[in-house]
Amino acid sequence: MSVSEMNALLLKKTGWTAAWGMALGSAVALGGCVGAFDPKTDPSSPLAPRIQQLVDENRQYPRWADFPRSSAPLPAPAEIAADVGRLQGRNAALTAETARIEWTLDSDPAAFIAQVSRRVDAGQMSPQTLRTAEEIEAYAEELRRRAKVPPPIDRPRP
Repeated sequence: MSVSEMNALLLKKTGWTAAWGMALGSAVALGGCVGAFDPKTDPSSPLAPRIQQLVDENRQYPRWADFPRSSAPLPAPAEIAADVGRLQGRNAALTAETARIEWTLDSDPAAFIAQVSRRVDAGQMSPQTLRTAEEIEAYAEELRRRAKVPPPIDRPRP
């Protein structure tokens, strides 16, 4: 028997075993859920009779017959078609309106960036925002230095 034939035999054997193992594993896993669909109430509980009564009363709930019927009649197909026509007309008007907008964002990115920079520079900046990167790093280093744990205190042992 050649090596490839031996590998084929091995795959057949392990594949069959793996399939049975997976089936057995899923059966065991799903078997744990069987009791969850029919829970039992502890008969020694003082609320057991009331719980069982509520469960029995609502076992079939909700049913379609329990829902109230709408008193308003359904719209006629002509009314639905008119509503759809109005929506499509509004959609066409909105599309035409947005097509008339002059979009300036993609015309000159450098000019847009300059305009935004001017608007930002004109606003009031907080002192924290005006710090340079070096000042921020120095502040962070100061906080790290202050956050170090002090050395332990030598205490005499009794």
